[in-house]
Amino acid sequence: MQEYKVYYKNKLEEGLQFQDRVTKELYQRGIVVIGYASQKYQNGCGENMLGAEIKRDGMFRDTGNLYIETAEKTNPSNENYIPSGIHRKDNSWLFVIGDEETIYIFSTKYLRILEYKFEKRIKTTSKGFLIPLPEAEKYCIRKIEIETP
Repeated sequence: MQEYKVYYKNKLEEGLQFQDRVTKELYQRGIVVIGYASQKYQNGCGENMLGAEIKRDGMFRDTGNLYIETAEKTNPSNENYIPSGIHRKDNSWLFVIGDEETIYIFSTKYLRILEYKFEKRIKTTSKGFLIPLPEAEKYCIRKIEIETP
């Protein structure tokens, strides 16, 4: 259990750094993302005032697919999954996913429709579906290539 807590903490920090990177990239393109810092606002309103759910997918270059999360549990020993990703009950209308080199921006509403078109996956603490990269480029609102500093 302690090993999982360390893993979760590291993944959380990685995700927060990615959110900061995305926020900076979007700001440079005239899109302002003001994040909520408290758990109260993040759980009640969403990750940020813009309504963009931001997720890092560090595997898509190897797999050729984006993994779109639909439910999660914070610990493998939890019995039930809760809605997350495109099914969060908050202000999210955009879903931003990618890595430090490429991000894809989708409409969450459209991803909910696409969910039934693509292969489902269940991981230890996550449920979701896979969008092949050619399809992701076809259905995303925008793809942004990030220049490395």
